[in-house]
Amino acid sequence: MSKIGIFVGSVYGNAQHVAEEVNTMLGAQGMNSEVFIDPTLNDFAQASSILFISSTTGQGDIPPNLEFFVEDLREQFPLMEQKPFAVAGLGDSSYGETYCGAGRQIFGLLTELQGKPITELLEVDACETLEPEAEVVAWAEKLLPELR
Repeated sequence: MSKIGIFVGSVYGNAQHVAEEVNTMLGAQGMNSEVFIDPTLNDFAQASSILFISSTTGQGDIPPNLEFFVEDLREQFPLMEQKPFAVAGLGDSSYGETYCGAGRQIFGLLTELQGKPITELLEVDACETLEPEAEVVAWAEKLLPELR
């Protein structure tokens, strides 16, 4: 059975909450999915499709819980062979050009790894959205045909 891997980059737990809401929606749709807070390359390889939901920290940086995993992806460079993926970046547009920097980095890396983007990067702005889980769950629901 195919499995959707939901990889989370979270500093204060907001992105993790969003990912858990997406996971609940996928389960209600009969999909097999799992949330990874501290992922391994094996978790990445075993997923039939990939969702990343990540906040941004510092100056457009990847959250600490994903730093080493993303570095492993860059170093090991496991080609995705057109495995479908989508990325939701959570950020705050008041930070200027570093807004959603982690999401942009992850999207770029997955493209370099020859993944198949099923949609453009979703950027969720904390200045405009009080409930990012609602926006991201609705976005993920629209992607169900490509994630199956």
